[in-house]
Amino acid sequence: MGKQAQVAEGARYRKASKIIGIDINPDKFALGKPMGITDFVNPKDHEKPTHEVIRQLTGGGVDFSFECSGNLDVLREAFQSTHDGWGLTVMLGIHPTPRMLPLHPMEFFDGRRLVASIFGDSAVVWAPGEPFVIQKVQVEPPQKLEVRIKILFTSICHTDLSAWKGENELQRVYPRILGHEAAGVVESVGEGVEDLRSGDHVVPIFNGECGDCTHCRNPNTNLCARYRVDPFKSVMVADGGTRFSAVDGASGVRRPVYHFLNTSTFAEFTVLDAACVAKIPPAAPLERMCLLSCGISTGVGAAWNTAQVTSGSTVAVFGLGAVGLAVAEGARYRKASQIIGVDINPDKFVLGKQMGITDFVNPKDHDKSVHEVIRELTGGGVDYSFECAGNLDALREAFLSTHDGWGLTVMLGIHPTPRMLPFHPMELFDGRRLVASVFGDFKGKSQLLSFAEKCMHGNGEDKINLDGFISHELPFEDINKAFELLEQGKALRCMLHL
Repeated sequence: MGKQAQVAEGARYRKASKIIGIDINPDKFALGKPMGITDFVNPKDHEKPTHEVIRQLTGGGVDFSFECSGNLDVLREAFQSTHDGWGLTVMLGIHPTPRMLPLHPMEFFDGRRLVASIFGDSAVVWAPGEPFVIQKVQVEPPQKLEVRIKILFTSICHTDLSAWKGENELQRVYPRILGHEAAGVVESVGEGVEDLRSGDHVVPIFNGECGDCTHCRNPNTNLCARYRVDPFKSVMVADGGTRFSAVDGASGVRRPVYHFLNTSTFAEFTVLDAACVAKIPPAAPLERMCLLSCGISTGVGAAWNTAQVTSGSTVAVFGLGAVGLAVAEGARYRKASQIIGVDINPDKFVLGKQMGITDFVNPKDHDKSVHEVIRELTGGGVDYSFECAGNLDALREAFLSTHDGWGLTVMLGIHPTPRMLPFHPMELFDGRRLVASVFGDFKGKSQLLSFAEKCMHGNGEDKINLDGFISHELPFEDINKAFELLEQGKALRCMLHL
């Protein structure tokens, strides 16, 4: 009763009212009771089939049945033990046999459903700052309006680094599967999913788009009322539960494993709301499209959609990580005449030149404030500034570096601090403006496909330089090394191959 006991424990945790255990070993009932099993059926004790016994016990059949033994005859009994109209059978046992499923197609027209629960390798973090553990995680089938994806490539962002460390107390939900920048293939879809099917090439998007709410129908925002990004949410929208479970190495008990940013991509298989999955062209290279899940879309989109950088304009970018360099790349594509990069790491200028940066300002090299340096460089200030470091002091410098009368500052960095904005209301009356950008103001499902196509085509200055953002490529099992590289400032984007 290994898997069976773990399923029972999960059902007990979810407060199921009746949990029936089936086994030919009567000793298993005593073991199962602490896990939540309320009734025990030994097939040897009954002349009638097990499914008939269960239907009598439950008044028509159970809502859910789980086949954990890997026996096709038992699978048939499990399927028939569920209630017609809505019963769901989940296969967990492995069936090493040439036999086909012992079910007739007509049996499914009674409303019963059959799915398989998958076990895949995932990088689980069990406590803040602890090393990731690569282990087998049970990944439930997708429920209504959900999608299960096989991840092929995933990369690491500073948001993952912050969540791994548990820097924000409200994000300290463990065990958890982090990751939100990835690309893969649809493995299966849940009920009601019509725009995706098995085999589709997709990227997960942390800022979802249902397409039906007031926000999604408004062209002026990319924030969905139901599926917008929420760094503190750790469960699925449909039922407030998780689709992952794993055995705790310390206790040997199977526990729920929580989600992250609507995506959880540090996993061989993951389950997402369909609203958080964007289809990409089948010819697109998945290892490059992975970058569109977060950093590239966020940075390029901030230049294109949020600021709407124009040809001949001047730009300052504060913080030259992947997002900041993506802003520069977007401004270069829009033919900005001057793009000033601001960073305390002088090595970033060499990399930044590839993305269009024309001038570099290192705050350590100047006695005066950065905004004064930039005003001198530009004859009064830039047209657009972008704060990508998540630092409120840098944000103030970015704001003051813009030209009075029309300057626009865009916030992209996340500020995990109780501090308020370091601005006086009167400073806004000089005509400078301050806005924030989420996912580059792209509507993920409806607009990412065209952005992906744009990234695939073009030459020279008319092509988005995706290759330049990938500094390292490692196997998935080296995820802890990848986090070290990012934390030490040695990696821009580290691509993990699953």
